[in-house]
Amino acid sequence: MALADSARGLPNGGGVSPAAGPGSGAAAAAGSSAFPEIVELNVGGQVYVTRRGTVVSVRDSLLWRMFSQQQPGELPRDSKGRFFLDRDGFLFRYILDYLRDLQLVLPEHFPERSRLQREAEYFQLPELARRLAQGRGVAAGGTRPAALHRDGSLCADEPPPLLGYLEAEPPEGGVAASAPSPTSSRSPSGGPLLTPSQSLDGGAGRRSGYITIGYRGSYTIGREAQADAKFRRVARITVCGKTALAKEVFGETLNESRDPDRPPERYTARYYLKFNFLEQAFDRLSEAGFRMAACSSTGTCAFAPEQGGPADDKIWTSYTEYVFCRD
Repeated sequence: MALADSARGLPNGGGVSPAAGPGSGAAAAAGSSAFPEIVELNVGGQVYVTRRGTVVSVRDSLLWRMFSQQQPGELPRDSKGRFFLDRDGFLFRYILDYLRDLQLVLPEHFPERSRLQREAEYFQLPELARRLAQGRGVAAGGTRPAALHRDGSLCADEPPPLLGYLEAEPPEGGVAASAPSPTSSRSPSGGPLLTPSQSLDGGAGRRSGYITIGYRGSYTIGREAQADAKFRRVARITVCGKTALAKEVFGETLNESRDPDRPPERYTARYYLKFNFLEQAFDRLSEAGFRMAACSSTGTCAFAPEQGGPADDKIWTSYTEYVFCRD
């Protein structure tokens, strides 16, 4: 069957994978007559727009069956008519990347490998799940952590990049020179060489640095002042600081969807937390050894009628930042 011009240049010609057997073209043709060429997906609240040929690129996967073996009217949709999948919307971007060219490329220090493997198993992508499990096995049980290419793809056969110095090899039949080599793993004083962001007293791998927590809150004071006060409503808690520190402290409660590929040594002001309790954020920071160093707040007041509320109520809106540090 001849390919349309819009499908040329796509992985597998915009159709099913090369592993597909005879008859797969007929199924794809039947599906293509019912589905539009461009499909909109709502995955856990995250919206993706892609070609139908991408989502059916792996035969016998869940998406292949949905968009080639079923009719559009049989699939769930959201209020705007987009096909709905009740899965992790953030991790689906890696599923979609894999479907485009059947390559696994992840950011460095990717913390969600096990969850992504679970998503791959749900979408019935056995090759992707196998690669993710293999990568986890090398990193967890091997003699060295799995190395990552500069672009973030996994390569278990290469040694990881070394920070600082390597031990100098002693000359044959002699004793190693007392002066440190440019490739020595110890500093000239004999102690371990640390990167600038690691503290000497914080244990292995513990980093010093700052994290800033910010939030916008509001509360309404009625005619009876404190008796009618409706206290703060926190819409979103933002996290600013070094990427590696933020991920260490908040782990899976950190929403990285607005800045997902930030390297660990770079700074970001685009993360926010998946919960809305300041005290929960403070507890995590305290457990990680951080202490509050400073805080600041600004506020504004508006009368409720301007916001569609009761005539005598005042609405106070504030923005507050808390700066935490770990020495």
